[in-house]
Amino acid sequence: MKYITKLKMYLIADANKRTNLLVKKNFFKSVGKNFFFQPRIIPDEPKLISFGNNVCIASGVTFVTHDVIDKVLNNMDYNVTFNYNCAPIEVGNNVFIGCNTTILPGVKIGNNVIIAAGSVITKDVKENTIVGGNPAKKICSFDDYVENRKNINDKLIYPSCENDFNYLWNEFKKRK
Repeated sequence: MKYITKLKMYLIADANKRTNLLVKKNFFKSVGKNFFFQPRIIPDEPKLISFGNNVCIASGVTFVTHDVIDKVLNNMDYNVTFNYNCAPIEVGNNVFIGCNTTILPGVKIGNNVIIAAGSVITKDVKENTIVGGNPAKKICSFDDYVENRKNINDKLIYPSCENDFNYLWNEFKKRK
């Protein structure tokens, strides 16, 4: 059944419908309220991932709950059998994970966290933090980000028509 759901997830174009299917099928260990999951690829071991309330996962995010290096090491002459490495991932409340981020096994992401696009999360992320990079490092606090966002909020629009797209292009060209 898990593989059929994974195939369905990949084929459903609408991210809201994909999210609803994941929640309905109880695919992850736990999912809080106001959860949004944009990726089409589902992790191999989704029961090792838990999400808090108000979590948004952008497209291309990869949750890695295990590695397979034991397959290589066990074929070498170390006179020891290496075990499979598998560990949970926990995501707190009020978390945004930017597109194409990779989260490695055994990571806990605290509350009030933003992870920049393209980051690689190799260790726990403390609450009230913005991180980014490979490996991810602290950029600023969550509260600082919110204050900065408030300052530019009036300049932001959600484009809904051709005039809005033209306006955004004109503003972009002014700054460049």
